[in-house]
Amino acid sequence: MTDKGFTDKIKGKVKETTGDITNDKELKTEGIVDQAKGKVKKASSDIKEASEEIKEKVEKKLDKHK
Repeated sequence: MTDKGFTDKIKGKVKETTGDITNDKELKTEGIVDQAKGKVKKASSDIKEASEEIKEKVEKKLDKHK
């Protein structure tokens, strides 16, 4: 099972917060990028799941018409 970007989002938030506290702009930026990666992974996973569901529904409909 994949984490759907959850780990990247958490890791990114920790980096961003640490960067804020330590005034490390590079670390804060890394955190923001990691969070964005997590969001992209989540969206990609959601699209994949939706397309698989649609494929299954279409296949069932086609099987009924045979």
